[in-house]
Amino acid sequence: MLETSARLLRLLSLLQTHSERSGVELAERLGVTVRTVRRDIGRLRELGYPVHAVPGAPGYRLGAGTDLPPLLLDDEEAVAVAVGLRTAAGGSVSGIEETSVRALAKLERVLPSRLRHQVHALQSMTVPMGRAGSVVDPAALTAIAAACRDHETLRFDYRAHDGQESVRAAEPCRLVHSGRHWYLLGWDTDRADWRTYRIDRLSLRTPNGPRYVPRDPPDSDVAAYMSRSISSAPYRYQGRFKMYAPAEVVAGHMPATTGTIEPIDERSCMLSSGANHLDELAVWVALMDIDFEVHAPPELVDRVRALSTRLATAAGSSPLGPA
Repeated sequence: MLETSARLLRLLSLLQTHSERSGVELAERLGVTVRTVRRDIGRLRELGYPVHAVPGAPGYRLGAGTDLPPLLLDDEEAVAVAVGLRTAAGGSVSGIEETSVRALAKLERVLPSRLRHQVHALQSMTVPMGRAGSVVDPAALTAIAAACRDHETLRFDYRAHDGQESVRAAEPCRLVHSGRHWYLLGWDTDRADWRTYRIDRLSLRTPNGPRYVPRDPPDSDVAAYMSRSISSAPYRYQGRFKMYAPAEVVAGHMPATTGTIEPIDERSCMLSSGANHLDELAVWVALMDIDFEVHAPPELVDRVRALSTRLATAAGSSPLGPA
């Protein structure tokens, strides 16, 4: 006969794999009496599992409760869940990337070594098509998520957008997925300031650094802060434009990480974005097909004038233009 704890796990597994089980069937599968099954059902209920009696029959059914109790998975189920979470963490299912990383960090923490090797082997042999954005190792994401949870300092090699490499140490705060890239928001201990790091540009060092007392994020709206940091701060030029269209209309013309939008009134808004070249800013905004005014930087105003003159001249001299 199985020990009580092992028997409870086996009983739970049997209830999870079929919609209904009779008391006699459960007793036979467990090698105990029907009375022992009834006692074990009571123990599962005390642990938070909603086990219901089947009306009109001496059987049981595992139902849904108000809280999620511990879930028992067999080897194949655990591998399937881990692979699914890794896939979702890569951005293939929009909107659940960060949640998937948190769940994956919890699962991989308790996953037996033999199953972890199966997950890694399956993932390494899977080639996605049409991946948008950068490729990030899910193992790095789960390691960073675990460091955020456990308040452990991260040490890593980092390559900036200009190619410069450095060794960094940061107190990780949040993982953010932009739709194209994964970013880490953290407190850089050497620079004593908040920094944003692209995950595909960092290589973790082991072991992690010392534990730290978590700080309040630099903004209560982390998503808005990250949008500003990603869209403008890293670039040579930060452009500001008054757009003559509602904020939601302008937002529909661009990804959230391309720029930040501040409503002015029902018919206009202020758009901020960055680029390393003035022409990139000018052409990008012009292609939205929305009337706008350039507010900054001053040199962009001159560049827009020069481009508009050139385009007007080209249109006037074209065979399709006025004679």
